[in-house]
Amino acid sequence: MTLTSSPAPQRSLQVALGERSYPIHIGPGMLGDSTWLSPHLAGRQVMIVTNETVAPRYLARCRQGLPEGLEVEELVLPDGEATKTLESVSRIWDALLAAGFNRRCTLIALGGGVIGDMVGFAAACYQRGVAFIQVPTTLLSQVDSSVGGKTGVNHPRGKNMIGAFWQPQAVLIDTDTLLSLPPRELSAGLAEVIKYGLIRDAGFLGWLEENMTALRDLDAAALTQAIERSCTIKAEIVAEDETEQGVRALLNLGHTFGHAIEAHQGYGNWLHGEAVGTGMLMAAELSQRLGWLSAAEVARTAAVIEAAGLPLSAPADMAAEDFLDLMRLDKKNVDSRLRLVLLRGLGDARLDDETPRELLTELLATFPRHGSLPVPE
Repeated sequence: MTLTSSPAPQRSLQVALGERSYPIHIGPGMLGDSTWLSPHLAGRQVMIVTNETVAPRYLARCRQGLPEGLEVEELVLPDGEATKTLESVSRIWDALLAAGFNRRCTLIALGGGVIGDMVGFAAACYQRGVAFIQVPTTLLSQVDSSVGGKTGVNHPRGKNMIGAFWQPQAVLIDTDTLLSLPPRELSAGLAEVIKYGLIRDAGFLGWLEENMTALRDLDAAALTQAIERSCTIKAEIVAEDETEQGVRALLNLGHTFGHAIEAHQGYGNWLHGEAVGTGMLMAAELSQRLGWLSAAEVARTAAVIEAAGLPLSAPADMAAEDFLDLMRLDKKNVDSRLRLVLLRGLGDARLDDETPRELLTELLATFPRHGSLPVPE
């Protein structure tokens, strides 16, 4: 696939967190340009952490984007959600200590959400906190995990259960990195883009319905607009609620169901966005059963998820009790009460902890299942 020639100017926006505010830069051709990385380096020591898939494509270009005279180290980790563990983070700490890096070092997270989450967590803990920069290379990480300061690793019993809030110095989104993104990964990223329309911007949801073909065809202008709008919405929500005490939990639409799917199926077998896509449809159907969404609105939700190349059904081997057991571990839960993000309307998400258990169980028991995950072409 290639990006089209549609114009896509570089754009910047700000995550407003007082002294911890930082910019998000979006556009093509940024990775090898020192204009974007240099202002955000804490000192002379820099470690670029990436994975075996991203390194051959973008590591050299990232290094070229650093000014001369720095002490630069590189660490290449295995790829995949299954590697998002404390053992992998320990490898980052080992490398930092072996290189003699001090508190004025800067870590650069070059890769998708797994790399970004692990590097951010490593930065949060190393010598009680050092600087890091997010350079996300997948659509999902560009519109979601790189923004907002959530870092961490998975536990066998639950996704992202060990971590910290630690904000980056900057987020550098080079849209040219999407050139190498497989279609399945692109679709997974589109799930998080759709989420923003469903939770806060019905107009953006309508734009996505009209432009989904252009997005899947990697039209540069369409991608830049979708990324910018997604990051703008997330930046607004993070500025309102940095540590997820309230409104930030709305960003988890579909995630309570989706995280259960990921944990049950084994991390990496379902991509995060695939599980979230199915989870968003489950949330929409539950919202309809509560009388909050119409059948037409649920059908519209299903149609845009399907147009993105995402599954509309859950794993065949997951019973309702499997969902419930794993959903009980969700981080949004309070005092053993299950809290779900549901929809009062398209573009209007709400936290709910009063959903009748029998209604939820009925949804989980009757939601469509399939034998194997359909992989988009």
